[in-house]
Amino acid sequence: MTISVYIPLLVTVVLAVLAPRAARRPAPGPAAWFLACAALVTAAGWLGSLALLAFTGFAQIPEVAEEGHWSVAALRAEDPVSLAVAAVSALALAAGVVSLPVAAVRQIRQVLWARRECGRMPGDTELAVLDDETPQAFALPGAPGRIVVSRGMLRCLGDGEREALLAHERAHLRCRHHLFQAVWHLTAAVNPLLRPLAETGGFILERWADEEAAAHVGSRTVVARAVGRAALASAGASRPAALAATGGAVPQRVRALLAPPPPRRTLPFVAGALLLTLCCASLANAASDSESLVESAERAQCAVDTGTQGAARTSHSPQRPDACCGHRGAGEHGSHRR
Repeated sequence: MTISVYIPLLVTVVLAVLAPRAARRPAPGPAAWFLACAALVTAAGWLGSLALLAFTGFAQIPEVAEEGHWSVAALRAEDPVSLAVAAVSALALAAGVVSLPVAAVRQIRQVLWARRECGRMPGDTELAVLDDETPQAFALPGAPGRIVVSRGMLRCLGDGEREALLAHERAHLRCRHHLFQAVWHLTAAVNPLLRPLAETGGFILERWADEEAAAHVGSRTVVARAVGRAALASAGASRPAALAATGGAVPQRVRALLAPPPPRRTLPFVAGALLLTLCCASLANAASDSESLVESAERAQCAVDTGTQGAARTSHSPQRPDACCGHRGAGEHGSHRR
């Protein structure tokens, strides 16, 4: 367990450093799915490793060992996790556990706000046109969602560019991009090291919508023009907390649209999948080792207690410790052995 428990932490750091750059090269749709899966798996591995480190460290405190009926000496001999490591792990774990519901409440508020705004928009169709000269265009997720465009934005674009803009926002709604954003924000709240994945994910979602719009209108150049003109027209204007066509790094998006479609690469996803598998396998191995460690420490304490009681009575049987430990293991851990 001494090594395996740290592997999920190491995998998290590696993905946080390498994934943001590697995810920009393949097709944006599969890249978004991979980043979401990577964020979920590494966040769970992060919490699991911190919990195991905190437990095995604090389990060596005599008062805790007395309540758990296990031997401190046996724990220290087999898995010497220092109290300093356990304390840091416990603090990081507590910070993540506290931050998660706060981030969840924030996401719920955004969803409720978007649904209220959908109901306030004029008309009952998918497209809502605002009588406003300020150029803006965005998608409001809901049931169903709405595409909001101002008259000022429509005046800035030609017919083909308007179609590309609407196709871009429609892709945000159809592909449920707000759910991807929620996953990245929640996992980043659990582990701040995952914030680069959330930042890169926002750009990839815009690229995904760009590629969907290009496939719809049949011209990557038209979509690039629409993105560039919409961004220039809305420069300096405040945007709501929604999926906007002018979001992300616009120059990089335009450059990608003027280039050929991104190839479907498999190597980055295979390498990432192997890292995620390693993370899950290491965490499972560390949890199994921790369970075996506690069982061994309980048997050691059981033998000590039984021997002490037998010496006091001066009549203990040599088979008494084994019987006691066997009874404890069957009673408390039998379900794990099955």
